Amino acid sequence: MSELVQGHDNRANIRRKLLASVSALALTAIISSAKVARAEDASQPQLWIELGGQLSRLGDSQEVFSPEGIFDSRPTIFSPSQKFEKSPAHSIDEYGKISLQPTASDWTFSAAVRYGRSASNRHVRQQTNPDPFHKYFPTTPTQLVTIPPVAAKFAETKVRSSEDHLVLDFQAGKDVGLGLFGREGSSIVSVGVRFAQFHSQSNISIKSDPDWHFHYNYLSYPSAGFTNFKFVSGQRYHSNWASLSATRSFRGVGPSLSWAASAPFSGNQQSGELTIDWGANVALLFGRQKSRTHHQTTAHYQTGGTVFHPDPRPATIVGTPVNTSHTRSRNVIVPNVGGSFGLSWRLQDFKVSMGYRADFFFGAMDGGIDSRKTYDRDFYGPYASITIGLGG
Repeated sequence: MSELVQGHDNRANIRRKLLASVSALALTAIISSAKVARAEDASQPQLWIELGGQLSRLGDSQEVFSPEGIFDSRPTIFSPSQKFEKSPAHSIDEYGKISLQPTASDWTFSAAVRYGRSASNRHVRQQTNPDPFHKYFPTTPTQLVTIPPVAAKFAETKVRSSEDHLVLDFQAGKDVGLGLFGREGSSIVSVGVRFAQFHSQSNISIKSDPDWHFHYNYLSYPSAGFTNFKFVSGQRYHSNWASLSATRSFRGVGPSLSWAASAPFSGNQQSGELTIDWGANVALLFGRQKSRTHHQTTAHYQTGGTVFHPDPRPATIVGTPVNTSHTRSRNVIVPNVGGSFGLSWRLQDFKVSMGYRADFFFGAMDGGIDSRKTYDRDFYGPYASITIGLGG
């Protein structure tokens, strides 16, 4: 009986020793892996600096300047002035970002700035080139009467416009990927504050002569030996002119939420790694929208000169000249959404990225002339950047 009890005690001792050995090995492995992880974390840069640029297509619409009445008679042989009044289509944006990632932490704190500006200067003149009027006197065929054109049908449009935009982001984010995209992948959700400022300015001048022509009459003097002698009795035309100057702006700030993810698909960080990057962002900006416009319109009528009265009568004003100014200011809430998709190549603490990015600010600008009309302000296009890690 004592031998049986002793056998059970020995087996129990063996199990306890085996369990203790396994536990010790497991604890040793955990401690070792923790040390390796801490060492790897310590080798990771704490400060990242990103610099880049973007070729942005601008969605900067505004109301077309098209004065009614006198400009309705613009000749159809000329292109409409609205075709030339468009704002700048592209801008080259500059981008910078600083990110701080504390050692052994899933949190990232960042500050980013994007700035761009563009300008355009367009002058388009379309016109006819009429020939002079030539006529010989019937009684003196050697005497040639020549009347040069004092004007011509034309349409002229001058447009100078510029715009600039500034976007600032301050965010705190946490990596919530938990290995979802592999050991080197990340999925960072960030909250913070976004500030945006937009400004545009335009000056438009439109001139036209829609109806110049030689006006003919006929004379008959049988006693002098001629009938139905054709001569120029005038060169009637209108001279129309209109101008617009407009300054518009928006400035707002509000909460923002963004998601940035990255997943490796080839190589490793030590010898070169390729990753797919994507992201999305939303914000709600509370700010002030301003608009200041001034436009003028004037039309003159000119009878022109004749062969008998070469000096034209003074031009007369047609209708009532328009001279109008508007100043508007309003508090607004501007929703903002955006996204990006791209590829990156990383070698240790150096990374090169390129892709496509878009940002849409809904109803940000008052693009109206005589009354308020809201328009979106959009930026979208390819981007490229380099990122350097410091403090590893």
